Amino acid sequence: MTVNRIVYGLRGIVCFVLCIHLTQCQKMNDKKMAFHVEISHPDNKYQITPVFDKIKTLEGTHAGLPYGSSSGSWGDSGSVWTEQYGTPIGADITYYADYENVYYHLDIDFPVDTISDYMERAYSRKEDKQGETKEYRRLGRGFESGGGKAYDSFSTLVFGFAPKGMVVVWLNFGNTRIELGRYQAKQVTDPAEITKAKEKYMRVYRISPERYKESQQEYFIPDASPKQWDDYRQRYHWRPVVSSVNPKFRLFEILNYTYNGEKEGALRPWVLNMPYKERAIPQEMVFTWETGKEKQEQRNARAFFDWEKTNEAFKKAGSPIDMQVKIAADNQTVEILLNGKLLETDSIRIYQWSGNYKESYKSTKD
Repeated sequence: MTVNRIVYGLRGIVCFVLCIHLTQCQKMNDKKMAFHVEISHPDNKYQITPVFDKIKTLEGTHAGLPYGSSSGSWGDSGSVWTEQYGTPIGADITYYADYENVYYHLDIDFPVDTISDYMERAYSRKEDKQGETKEYRRLGRGFESGGGKAYDSFSTLVFGFAPKGMVVVWLNFGNTRIELGRYQAKQVTDPAEITKAKEKYMRVYRISPERYKESQQEYFIPDASPKQWDDYRQRYHWRPVVSSVNPKFRLFEILNYTYNGEKEGALRPWVLNMPYKERAIPQEMVFTWETGKEKQEQRNARAFFDWEKTNEAFKKAGSPIDMQVKIAADNQTVEILLNGKLLETDSIRIYQWSGNYKESYKSTKD
């Protein structure tokens, strides 16, 4: 009897340990497969509200959109929601655009091979202290890099809703945001489907029939068009090339925020010879450099670009295009040219910064 009790006791302990181990493994796996979803719009006047929503996943797990209406700016809602799980491979969404008084249905499938490739990538967010910093490494999802998190794997699926059913989807990787594609939602015209969507919209968001009718008049925009955001998707074959006549000049980082909602970060060493790529028009770019250890020798410049002027200049510049960023020897001024021709910017602001890159004068000998 005593022996049996001991055996059963040991079995119980083993089962308990196995259960704990499996639970921990499942939590670790869930963490790796977690992602956020954002719903953005170009401007508050173009706000939309989801009614029925489903994120299709490769694993068949349930995933959906955040509760409430779109927010923020194009490509960045400015808010996050409960984590979803799995590998997103499409979406089935019905939403209401009150400024058009139209319900739209979006049913899309993402290219699985493309998604699978991106899910293996982790893009740099800061220098890799363990080795040479790469644009991205194939590290899979949900990892931690040694010596601090130098790379970010896929974290957020972002939807952008523009007028007339235009929808753009991006993938977020920390400092990097990549456009996955531009899609077209279809206007819901079946009376029964409209009634079904309207009833749920009013019920979920607690909107009275009177308020529903008022909002149609209050928010209606008769000339709403997606053209502006379609135009922002225009790409050119270009790269930034940053230089200074100061012999101690060291460029460390470039951040590029483009009008089409993408963003790109580049660090040494590849920032010193960035490849030509099909890139959209820059909206804001940040350049970080040093010419010595002193505070006045540690600078970054923020350049802001006007869409119309910059797009016209890119059209005329030919291909490929070098965006030549020339920094004065005293770090006081910056001028930008496209293939040798001066580019007019909205403004360029220069600031002091305090940081520590691997090859900065604070870290290395002169």
